Amino acid sequence: MTTPQAPTASPHLAPAAPLGTGSAASRVLGVVSLLALALLVWLSFVASPRDAIQGDLVRLLYLHPALAWTAYLACFIATAASIQHLRKRTVGSDVLAHSAVELGAVMTLLTLVTGSVWGRPTWGVYWVWDARLTSTAMLFLLLLGYLSLHRIDADPEVRSRRAAVLGVLLVPNVVLVHQSVEWWRTLHQSPTLLDRDFDFGTSDLFMFTMVFGFVTLSLVFTWLLLHRFRVGWLEHQVETAWLDDAIESRRAEALAESRESGGAR
Repeated sequence: MTTPQAPTASPHLAPAAPLGTGSAASRVLGVVSLLALALLVWLSFVASPRDAIQGDLVRLLYLHPALAWTAYLACFIATAASIQHLRKRTVGSDVLAHSAVELGAVMTLLTLVTGSVWGRPTWGVYWVWDARLTSTAMLFLLLLGYLSLHRIDADPEVRSRRAAVLGVLLVPNVVLVHQSVEWWRTLHQSPTLLDRDFDFGTSDLFMFTMVFGFVTLSLVFTWLLLHRFRVGWLEHQVETAWLDDAIESRRAEALAESRESGGAR
């Protein structure tokens, strides 16, 4: 019976052991994102006036559509990376898709929550099974399904490939969500920024704040995706290093057992 030994530092970890996931560029992006977020809060809650009909509830519109946009963006990135992974089997594409799906799930959930908060005083209910809300809920479940497939107990390449197949379906679902208000009759309003009847001339501050919300959350999303990708890459390096160590350890044990068997003879 051999006494288990404490794990030693793996030589595979040496080249991939940075002190953090930040860089000069990401720190600048983080500062810009933080300043933009602070300005968005000021524009939304201080500078912009109450709406004549919705009152203070209109302030949610500075956040809700932008959250939906970042969820869409995450899905487009995840689908593109999933297609690349199915074609090339590259680790980077798998890590990028997984990172984008994680953020996309968070953004989709926030979209559903802010929409429900807006819907209660506007529609009289927090939730209604209309086409836009139902298709968004389906998108959220699809994102959770991807994350679940990525955590199953299977060979890493097998689970990554299965998750990538599901990742390809994200963009078609995004198209369904976006077009649902055009294809079916729903309580949800049509896209405000694309509404030809919207009066841009008398709502300059409203439109500026709304567009600025899209820009701000896009910056925040990019910063988060950059760091999540780097964390995912480090996780892969650690997993690979431990796997290599386990294989080398098993080979050493097998070689020692072989020598002992030969000496006994």
